[in-house]
Amino acid sequence: MMSFLSRNALAIVIIGAVALGGAWYAFSGDSTPDDALLTTEVVGEVGTAEAGIVNTLLTLRAVSLSGTIFSDPTFGTLRDFGTQIVPEPVGRRNPFAPRGFDAGEGGEI
Repeated sequence: MMSFLSRNALAIVIIGAVALGGAWYAFSGDSTPDDALLTTEVVGEVGTAEAGIVNTLLTLRAVSLSGTIFSDPTFGTLRDFGTQIVPEPVGRRNPFAPRGFDAGEGGEI
């Protein structure tokens, strides 16, 4: 092993110097943190999509609801097309308990 080091000492020193130079170059680059590149700063005018949303919200803010709509004859002609919900049987109290054991049948967990 010692003869290998003595024969190739110059090559080992050169490879070490290149490795140290590469490490110094990689770590001494730009000092700006990476997360600063991910931030977006909006300066100036608002886009058209945002302006449309703002206008819609301002229009909705101006709406006032009163009970007069319920006395309107048109409201009285509306029909409910909903579906009746039929009650279903419920399962066990504790679905994670082993079969044959229910929390209400003689024991608490």
